Amino acid sequence: MPPLREVIARHGLSASKALGQNFLLDENLLDRIAAIPASLGDQHVLEVGPGPGGLTRALLRAGASVTAVEMDPRCLPALAEVEAAFPGKLKVIEGDALKIAPASLFDGPYHIVANLPYNVGTALFIGWLSGETWPPQWASLTLMFQEEVARRIIAEPDTSAYGRLAVLAQWRSTAKLAMKVHRSAFTPAPKVMSAIVHVTPAEAPEGVSMRVLERVTEAAFGQRRKMLRQSLKGVPGALEALENLGIDAQRRAETLSVAEFVSIAKVLTKPKG
Repeated sequence: MPPLREVIARHGLSASKALGQNFLLDENLLDRIAAIPASLGDQHVLEVGPGPGGLTRALLRAGASVTAVEMDPRCLPALAEVEAAFPGKLKVIEGDALKIAPASLFDGPYHIVANLPYNVGTALFIGWLSGETWPPQWASLTLMFQEEVARRIIAEPDTSAYGRLAVLAQWRSTAKLAMKVHRSAFTPAPKVMSAIVHVTPAEAPEGVSMRVLERVTEAAFGQRRKMLRQSLKGVPGALEALENLGIDAQRRAETLSVAEFVSIAKVLTKPKG
């Protein structure tokens, strides 16, 4: 296939700030990203925001069957060229990934690999982590974020980066920083550094509702400078749960471990039946 720069020039593509686009053109780097989930040979992959198709090409070279969701119609002709070069291996869907349930696109397990648009990356990530059914249909998430967001996902308690995102990512998944990507690797270069986070499902604690955990963490970190007795007072039963668990209500949210948040949510989760 022709070099990505040539494709971008021929189709008159430019990264849209409104869509949070930044194109990666270094094929060696793209191949390294496609290798993070281990072997993708004969695996199904969902890619969000493929743009001109740089990462798409790398995933296809790795042997994956790719379903790509792109909402920018300007990129569709370039992606059609990739589709033609890899017959039967690429399916492009024009649409908003926030409005598409990935499970509706696949009959079995799949991986998600994406250079996520900056403006919707966190919302998509939380959506993929959510849901009461576990393990999820996805086998792994390999996602590019701004480095600040990536560090929030893998953060440990009692650090400035630790918050709701870390708890939701770590309570039933394993999240690690897989690779840093310098801003100069992108066209145009963003103002911030980027990093790739790799997430795989882990065993979920029993008797805990994801919805309850989301509510507890949202309240606790929504007023993170306040003590738990203040931030959680609007969550029915939360203060009583703290007392029953022996968690000091004068502590602040960032001092609680993921396991402690899970224990609170477990107390508040209503038994089924």
